[in-house]
Amino acid sequence: MSQKILLEEVTAWTLETYISVGKKSYREYYLHLWENEDPAPYISNSFAPPVVKHELADPNVINYLVKMGDAVVGIVKLIKDQSLDELSPKESLLAQKIYLLKAYAGMGIGKRVLQLIEDYARKLNKKTVWLDTMQKGSPIEFYKKNGFVIKRESELLLPGAKPSEKAMWILTKQL
Repeated sequence: MSQKILLEEVTAWTLETYISVGKKSYREYYLHLWENEDPAPYISNSFAPPVVKHELADPNVINYLVKMGDAVVGIVKLIKDQSLDELSPKESLLAQKIYLLKAYAGMGIGKRVLQLIEDYARKLNKKTVWLDTMQKGSPIEFYKKNGFVIKRESELLLPGAKPSEKAMWILTKQL
């Protein structure tokens, strides 16, 4: 990977790009989770313009475009102060969305994005970064290879998800 990877904070001017890339990347990887391959419950909860506008106004949420040079290759959504079990909001950051477009998979971008998220968490004096991922599929192995450990089980709670696909893992990484 010769071009620099960076996280660019989403603004009102880049909101539509965030939504478009978020929807596309989600559909590229996660249609199998949904009855009739219809991710509408997730898309309407995550990428409707009023939802993202509300997130942009929330000082605890930060949305990013993942850029490689001038190309937008994915999105990231972080919750700065988010508790998890015994971990207080002050010490833990939630990486709620890390979605890369399929065309850019396997190029080391995901690893670099995790490093950028961890660097940001350290600047906020966080002790832990956490996220959840599906129990099935390759993301779990990617996160484990990058230092995350399984903390406990979780479940996708949105309506319309296939029961056989709801099982998730909560993963943590100590900084």
